[in-house]
Amino acid sequence: MTSRRRLTLLAVTIAAAPLVLGGCTADRDAATGSAKGHAAPPELTVTPGDKAREVPVSAEVGTTVKGGRVTGVRLTDDKGAQVKAEPREDGSGWVPSVPLAPKRTYTAEVTATGDSGATTTRTTTFTTMAKSTKPQIASTLYFVGNRTYGTAMPVTVAFDPGIPKEARADVQRRLFVKTNPPQPGTWSWLDDGSQVYYRAPDFWKPGTTISVRAGLEGLPIGKDRVGDAERTATSKIGRQLALEIDNATKQMTVLRDGKQLRQIPVSLGKPSTPSSSGKMVIMEKHERTTFDTRGEPNGGYVVDVDDAQRYTWGGEFIHSAPWSEGDQGNTNVSHGCANVSATAADWLMGVTQVGDLITVKGTEVELQPGNGWTAWNVSWDEFVRGSALPVPSGLKPAPPAPAHPGAVAGGSPAPAPSVSGR
Repeated sequence: MTSRRRLTLLAVTIAAAPLVLGGCTADRDAATGSAKGHAAPPELTVTPGDKAREVPVSAEVGTTVKGGRVTGVRLTDDKGAQVKAEPREDGSGWVPSVPLAPKRTYTAEVTATGDSGATTTRTTTFTTMAKSTKPQIASTLYFVGNRTYGTAMPVTVAFDPGIPKEARADVQRRLFVKTNPPQPGTWSWLDDGSQVYYRAPDFWKPGTTISVRAGLEGLPIGKDRVGDAERTATSKIGRQLALEIDNATKQMTVLRDGKQLRQIPVSLGKPSTPSSSGKMVIMEKHERTTFDTRGEPNGGYVVDVDDAQRYTWGGEFIHSAPWSEGDQGNTNVSHGCANVSATAADWLMGVTQVGDLITVKGTEVELQPGNGWTAWNVSWDEFVRGSALPVPSGLKPAPPAPAHPGAVAGGSPAPAPSVSGR
C-alpha cells in the first residue's frame, strides 16, 4: 500500500491523538538512509506492542511518525494471509475492514518515509484475546442498506445500556461514515449516551451515497462491558421532501424541492395530550398497524390505523383518521398524532420516505432530545458540541455569544419514554 492511496475512513470524527493499544514496538528493523546525504530517518512508533497478548479483536495498527509519513502498512495473520485495512484520515492508525479473529497471532509491518527520502520500518507481532465473556452493550444501527432515504436522514446508533461519558470517545472512534460526493459531518451524543447521531451542517444532497460502519464487536467499553457486533450499511439519498405542520392554521404543507405540492388539513393533539413542536424525521411507515396504549397515561385504547408514519419514539404518527375528518383543519382532538383524512394519508404514503423532515410548530410542548431522531432539532453549533472527539476546524461551532444579563443556564430535558401510537 503506498502513500498515494486516498485516505477514506472517518472523514471528520477522529481525534488527533495516536491510538494506544499496548506498548510501543521494539526497534527491531534498522532504518535506512537515502542516497541524499544520509539524512536522518523518521521516528516511527507502532502499536500494539511487539509480543503483546490479550489484544482486543477491535484492535487497529496505530502509528505515530515524527519527521515523515507512513508510506506502507502490511498486516498478515498467522497463516500468512493479508488482512485488508484502511487508514484513518489523520494517519493515526490503520483499521482492519473486519474484526480480527480471537486467539490468533498477527504481524504488522509499517514503513515511514521522511521528506528527504530516508525510511524507517517497524514490525510488530501480537496475539488477540479469546472471545470476551464480559456483558455486551447492545447496539442498533438505524440505517439499513440498499434503501433510499430522505435528505434529513441522520445516521443513528442506539445503545442499551447507554454509553458512559468516559467511554464515548472510544466508541465514536469506531463509528465510520463515508459520503459520495463528500459532505463532511460529525457525531453528536445525547446526554444519557443512549443514542448518537451523525449529520452534516446541511441536509444531505439528493443522490448522495452514504456508507456506514459501526465496528463495535469486541470493543472494550469502560471496565466491565464490550461492544456487541459489527454492522455495516450503504444506501442513497433521494429527492428532497418536507412536511410543515402549523398548529395555528391546522394545515400541513407538503414541499418538494422547496415547491408546494399540497396542503392537507390536520387535527393535532388535544390540550391534555398535545403534539410536540420541533424538527422531526419520518422513522417508520406502516400500511396498517395497531396502536395499543393500555397502561399508559392518557391512553387505555386499542385501535387499528391505516397509512401510519412514525416520527417520535413517544408515539406520534401521521395517520389516516376518518373518524376525525370533521375536525381536521379546525380542532385538535388526537392523542398527539397528526390526524389526516384517509385520502390524504394514502397519498402521503406514496410521496414520503423514511428520512423526510417533519416540522411542527405552535403546539403546547417542545420536542424532547432523543424522542425520535432529533438531530435536526438543534443548531449546528449545539450539535457539534455533542461530539466526544475534536472536530476539524471547518466544522467547529462559532464562539458562544456573551450571556444576556440575568440569563439562567439550564440543562436539556430527559428523552421521552418509548410508547405506542397516539
